[in-house]
Amino acid sequence: MKSSNKSVTIYNARIIGAFFLLAFLAYGIGSQLFESTDDFEKYLGAFLVIANSVMVLFIGILLRKTLKLHNALVGNIYLFARIFEALALSTILINGNVPNDLGYILGMLVLGIGSIPMCLTLYKHKISPSWLAIWGVVGYAVFAFGFLMELFGKEWSMYLLGLGGLWEIVFAIWLIVRGSKSVKQIAC
Repeated sequence: MKSSNKSVTIYNARIIGAFFLLAFLAYGIGSQLFESTDDFEKYLGAFLVIANSVMVLFIGILLRKTLKLHNALVGNIYLFARIFEALALSTILINGNVPNDLGYILGMLVLGIGSIPMCLTLYKHKISPSWLAIWGVVGYAVFAFGFLMELFGKEWSMYLLGLGGLWEIVFAIWLIVRGSKSVKQIAC
């Protein structure tokens, strides 16, 4: 084995990791508060849902900077998926209904499908550990399938989102711990 001078950097890795974690909290807490009959809680919930959408958008923008260095199309697909997710998750504010929200289902479906090429790029270009990238591909495929089934009236998403959701948490922690350090690639 000989060393290659190539190295890979995920720009703004700690910020992206923090946004992944904070977005989980913002949407999870915000959607629950939004269902409240108390006006203050409802407004706070709406604010958190909007904050989630902003963070999701910035995850796409910031991660695209790294992805486009390896594959511009994948970077654009991922950004589109995050833009769609941000807009779709905000639709609960318009229709005022969290359960069975079509915006949520479509947002998660597009996120799952749009994240598969991102994880494949992480794997192909050794941007993340191989096990983490493969986990992301499998997790998002299962995740997307669950939400696709929701469109056909099968309530499977809740059972199939765990693998992809857990991947996002582990990936976020990996980004925060690793930071924006370069990872030397090894050529065979």
